[in-house]
Amino acid sequence: MLDPRAIQRLNRKLSRFTEDVAKELRREMEKSAQEIVNMARRLVPVDEGDLRDSIGWTWGNAPEGAMTLGEVRGGRGKGNLRITIYAGNSKAFWARWVEFGTKKMRARPYFFPSYRANKKRMRGRITRATNKAARRIAAQASGER
Repeated sequence: MLDPRAIQRLNRKLSRFTEDVAKELRREMEKSAQEIVNMARRLVPVDEGDLRDSIGWTWGNAPEGAMTLGEVRGGRGKGNLRITIYAGNSKAFWARWVEFGTKKMRARPYFFPSYRANKKRMRGRITRATNKAARRIAAQASGER
């Protein structure tokens, strides 16, 4: 049977771990989302720039009228992290048509190529952020006895 004080110490460490991981994940997810948005803005065909200017990211749900291009979730349960990449609005409602094409218009993808080009880097960042937080907590815990 474990000592109740040991269980309390373990719970404190786990609580700090989830807070540190969430902080690290937020920063890395923002960085990755911005890279995807920047590349999508470079790849999207531009007539007047309305579609290009409508591409962005946000925490939580996309703005009303926007097409959700991608969603990244980090963590489960309390403090669930969800970042959404979107395009289109009431002024640039054709975001989906450009990405996927129509009967009369060939597809000119801008989101999925940028997502695929950045996917590996994004996953690596998230893994490194988690490991970095775990190492920091372990180092603090070893000096805490």
